[in-house]
Amino acid sequence: MFHYTKEIQGNVKETVTKLEESLAEEGFGVLWNLDLRNKLQEKGIDFDNELMILEVCNPHEAKKVLDEEILVSYFLPCKIVVYNESSTTKIGMPKPSLFMQIIDNEKLKEIAEDIENRLINCINKV
Repeated sequence: MFHYTKEIQGNVKETVTKLEESLAEEGFGVLWNLDLRNKLQEKGIDFDNELMILEVCNPHEAKKVLDEEILVSYFLPCKIVVYNESSTTKIGMPKPSLFMQIIDNEKLKEIAEDIENRLINCINKV
């Protein structure tokens, strides 16, 4: 699968708060937090599901991968999504390791796997 997704107890806003705390413990910051439902509704589009998109980054890891290959910037920052689907709150992300398979560089693959595991641990702490 291209993603890691987990069902969570609690609502979307509570989950986002807990996730931000978990990410901070691991050295990741939230650069941007998009409330997609509200944004679409602002544009006159009816969308009822709560859906928050967080763009997260660890600046030290970002520098490491960018020093290795600038094209990795196409995949940055990492995204984690928290949403409601069929009355269930879910939290997930695309797997960074899969993006790095596109770039033929073993060092980048190792870094991406480490970041992926750390982000999954952050998700699992929520």
